[in-house]
Amino acid sequence: MIWHILLERKGWNTVLHPLKITGTLADETRYNIYEFMLQNKRSFTVQEIADQFHIHPNVARLHLTKLSEINVVSAEFVKTGKGGRPGRVYRATAQGVALTFPKREESMLLHILLELTESLGLQALEKGKQIAYNHGYKEMEEKIKETKMTDSFEEKAAILTEQAALIGYVPSIEMLEEKTIIHFTIYNCPFRAQLSDHQKAVCALHEAYLQGQTDALFTEEHELIQTGSMLHECENCQYEIQVASFSRRLSTL
Repeated sequence: MIWHILLERKGWNTVLHPLKITGTLADETRYNIYEFMLQNKRSFTVQEIADQFHIHPNVARLHLTKLSEINVVSAEFVKTGKGGRPGRVYRATAQGVALTFPKREESMLLHILLELTESLGLQALEKGKQIAYNHGYKEMEEKIKETKMTDSFEEKAAILTEQAALIGYVPSIEMLEEKTIIHFTIYNCPFRAQLSDHQKAVCALHEAYLQGQTDALFTEEHELIQTGSMLHECENCQYEIQVASFSRRLSTL
C-alpha cells in the first residue's frame, strides 16, 4: 500500500511523505502556533510568534521553518521601512493539507456531485440539505451515546468543542440572563476547495449539517444563526447558537 499526503494549492498537488507532516505537527507548541496563525489571518514575524508563545526567537524560527517545509505556512520577505535587509514574515496558507491513505479523489467526486445537484435545481438542493441535516444529526447522536452524556450544559459544550476541533472552529460561550450564546467562527472551511465554483450549494449543505448537529445536541429551545459569511465578503463564516438559559427553562416547568 502506498500512503500519500497531498498538498492542494492553486490547482496542483505535491506528494509529501506522511512522516514529514505528522512529525511536524506532532509537536504541541508547533501545532498551537499553526492553529493560532490560521485563526488570525495575517502575517507574523518571528518575534511576534516568540512573544505570543513565550519562547526564544530562535525556537520560534525553528517552528516556523518546520511548518513552512510542509507548506502549511508560507514565508516571504518584506521591507521593514527601517533600511537594511528585508525581514521575513510568515502566514498560514489558505488551502492546508489533505491526508489520504491511500490516494483518493474525494475532492473530484464532491465536485461532480455538487455540479449534478446544482444542475437538477432547487428540489435537488433541498433534498441534499435534508441528507446533510440527517448526517449531522446522526453523527452527533452517536457521539452523545458514546460519551454517555447527561443533560448538563457543560457536557454539551464539551462535546461541541471536541467536534469543532475536527473542522477548524473554536467556540466561545456568552452567558446572559435569558439565554446562553455559543459563538463560533469557522477558520478553516473543510470545503474551501469547492467554494469558487459551488459557493451557494456548499454553504447550504454545510449549514444544514451544522443544524442537524445542533438539534441533536440541544433538546431545549435553541436557534442556530449565521452572523457572517464568506459569501458576503467576510473573512470567515461565523455562527452562534442561542440556547434558552437553564434558569429560564426551570421557570417554565
